[in-house]
Amino acid sequence: MKLLSIAIPCYNSEGYMRNCIESLLPGGDNVEILIVDDGSVKDNTAAIADEYEKNYPGIVRAIHQENKGHGGAVNTGIEKATGLYFKVVDSDDHVDLKAYMKILETLKGLLEKGIVTDVLFSNFVYDKEGAKHKRTMRYPFVFPKHGLFTWAHMGVLGPTQYVLMHSIIYRTGLLRECGLKLPEHCFYVDNIYAFEPFLKVKNMYYLDVDFYRYYIGRADQSVNEQVMLGRLDQQLHVNELMIDFISEHYKELNGRKKAYMCHYLGIIMAVSSVLIIRSKNPEYIQKRNELWHRLKRECPPIYRRIRYDLTGLVSNVENKTARDIVNAIYVVAQKLFGFN
Repeated sequence: MKLLSIAIPCYNSEGYMRNCIESLLPGGDNVEILIVDDGSVKDNTAAIADEYEKNYPGIVRAIHQENKGHGGAVNTGIEKATGLYFKVVDSDDHVDLKAYMKILETLKGLLEKGIVTDVLFSNFVYDKEGAKHKRTMRYPFVFPKHGLFTWAHMGVLGPTQYVLMHSIIYRTGLLRECGLKLPEHCFYVDNIYAFEPFLKVKNMYYLDVDFYRYYIGRADQSVNEQVMLGRLDQQLHVNELMIDFISEHYKELNGRKKAYMCHYLGIIMAVSSVLIIRSKNPEYIQKRNELWHRLKRECPPIYRRIRYDLTGLVSNVENKTARDIVNAIYVVAQKLFGFN
């Protein structure tokens, strides 16, 4: 069994996938790199995947499938993985070598002691093209450092702190045990990936290393603001699925686990709401209102918790003046943090 399986969803990625793959190859025999060619048709993605499989047998596997979208590619990676742990690295991103080696060393060291963690957290960097200062998402006062911990030992995430797919390495078996199945042909499903499995997470580990380099700069990138505004229906769909999930499992949540999942949902509610405010589209303003009413109807306790914290107060505003203020705050935050 490999120590770590790394899935790289690829769709017409020939322009940047080599940089991603090359950053992962130093993992050697400890890893398997699953290049999931998601029905690429316009370039040499499939050929590049086959080339790496040929040149690095036993380390790289090329998987070709019909187009299913990012979620479908991740699902395939989970299905095909043979590693004890599982990581997703998008084809336009890469990882830091020093941090990578530290993570593999840590996972191997835990395994030698007979310890397996459900999830390992690390930091990620917003690698925004042209930005002088790269914003790093770190968790030093939230997660205890360099040791196994449970929900009882976890701190509180701040209003601007959140865990993304980039922060997470899961135990592969956990993903299968919780039955994670991401929607196909839908963007922003990485939010579900960083949300649903935590219902089953019992123990965790945090390494304070800047592992994942999250590239931001392509005009066609899913997190480009104009692209996101054009895909508001998909953002809302993912948000609705998250509401349905937490409402269904609310009675299973308690303590810091409940706090974590409510916080994450609150962040996504805020993202959806602020993007809709940015769109200035009356139809979507109505959909935003319906989204909050859905949460209130399906799970009033979570609604109250989210609606009256900072993210809820900022994003669930009703009049034009307040929306203009939210829009101005967004612009300032965008420049400070470089998130899209």
